[in-house]
Amino acid sequence: MIRPQTWTLPADLEAEVRATLEAWAAGGTVRRLWARDATLWSGADEASWLGWLGITEEQLGRLGDLRRVAEDVRTGGFTHVLLLGMGGSSLCPEVLKETFGRVEGYPELHVLDSTDPAQVRSLEGQVDLARTLFIVSSKSGSTLEPNIFKQYFFERVKQAVGAGRAGSRFIAITDPGSKMQQVAEADGFRHIFFGLPSIGGRYSALSDFGMVPAAVMGLDVARFLGQADEMANACASCVPVEENPGAVLGIIMGVLAKQGRDKVTLIASPGIHDLGAWLEQLLAESTGKDGQGLIPVDREPAGPPAVYGADRLFVYLRLATAPDRAQDERVAALETAGHPVVRITVEDPYGLGAEFFRWEFATAVAGAVLGINAFNQPDVEASKIATRRLTDEYEKSGTLPPESPVRVGDRDLVATLRACLGKIGPGDYVALLAYVEMTPAHEALLQAIRRAVRDRYRVATCLGFGPRFLHSTGQAYKGGPNTGVFLQITCDDAADLPVPGQTYSFGVVKAAQARGDLQVLTERGRRALRVHLGKDVARGLEMLRTAVDQAMK
Repeated sequence: MIRPQTWTLPADLEAEVRATLEAWAAGGTVRRLWARDATLWSGADEASWLGWLGITEEQLGRLGDLRRVAEDVRTGGFTHVLLLGMGGSSLCPEVLKETFGRVEGYPELHVLDSTDPAQVRSLEGQVDLARTLFIVSSKSGSTLEPNIFKQYFFERVKQAVGAGRAGSRFIAITDPGSKMQQVAEADGFRHIFFGLPSIGGRYSALSDFGMVPAAVMGLDVARFLGQADEMANACASCVPVEENPGAVLGIIMGVLAKQGRDKVTLIASPGIHDLGAWLEQLLAESTGKDGQGLIPVDREPAGPPAVYGADRLFVYLRLATAPDRAQDERVAALETAGHPVVRITVEDPYGLGAEFFRWEFATAVAGAVLGINAFNQPDVEASKIATRRLTDEYEKSGTLPPESPVRVGDRDLVATLRACLGKIGPGDYVALLAYVEMTPAHEALLQAIRRAVRDRYRVATCLGFGPRFLHSTGQAYKGGPNTGVFLQITCDDAADLPVPGQTYSFGVVKAAQARGDLQVLTERGRRALRVHLGKDVARGLEMLRTAVDQAMK
């Protein structure tokens, strides 16, 4: 069952939203969207990227394929599944893993989407290589990270089970005709599943990129897709626009962004907390371009209404089966204080199927309201090109270009941070871009810095771990509104890992990605500072936290 979403807006914003709803109703705009009318956005190639509109019906028609792979994996003696992907190919599976955990009788799903050597080593240590199924997930088949993940783990599995049996431990999910398909066929992969070329990565959750991992981890994919299909029907062109949950949400986001409330602040019940990681990419990569867009704010520590500026839209995703009463009270306080709030009730975890479609539809609608192409990502490509230049140079010379970043032990660190933070103004946001291992301890320290900055300057804050955010919020950071102040955080790797068949290592790739990221931010005129921690990441983050506190006094 899909409950109606509700919203509370200040009177002037409510009037703008109502006027836009009426205009969409009068112009048959939802019908134009379903008819794949590219002029609804920029009039470019948008029509060729709308395959996700019909994905629920298509997937429900091939449940047998999903059930067969689930049974094959369940009876194959596997204890773990390790998905190797990045961005659109990894974030939906991560949400499912974090939401559902391990399903009785099925292997446990893990997701690797970081080139940090410590992260790769940590994931490897959590699985039994001889009893793990690897899913190499890459739409284009040419994305750097999934390819080097595959190279590394294929060699490790060959050592564990023998070269002749290694391929039977791998599944590929990719678009037809890709380089990854060729690799999978040559190496004798267990299965190859294909995405639809008409569905971009961030809109692919309900395609095989999301549903194959869902099936092998033991989810009831028929129930999950049934929820998604119910939402697709609720968003159909025959539904009055004011009753269409996807259209209403998208119009609210688009209209409020045009009025300066472009920081979409996500508050999600603990049981579905990771949905925000997927929403970050969908919103930022789809709308953050041409100098405008939505800036998603996920996992920001909650505060009293007074710490929030007039640039926020709050969206509360409340899990009906496990609500958080403290969150209920905080959201009610925000409404009382006059902040705009949208409330969405998710009946149970399987309701995420409906949310995937609701938000894809809403994001496409928001893009139309903003008048941008919601399906390309030009600035993500810029970072990839910058990274490729650096790794190519390393392959030739064996070194990266020399540099001298600001370090946590430098005498003038506090003054440098003060100058950086002094550039923050009303309506800005601050993003911490951390190229370090994702651990609870590291995140807690970064969240403490984030909260302190938010409370001191009353601005929105974001936290992304590199390089995964490059395929997510990185688009908005470089192509969206120039309202971001960026603190990039890098470290030395205590122990590196080689990439089989390459001169460069995982650590070199991560370093090249960080440098390429900073280079493009600087080229785009963004306010950015890089701070280097050294090898002891935890100690370095503690020192950075102290320095930030001093700089804000």
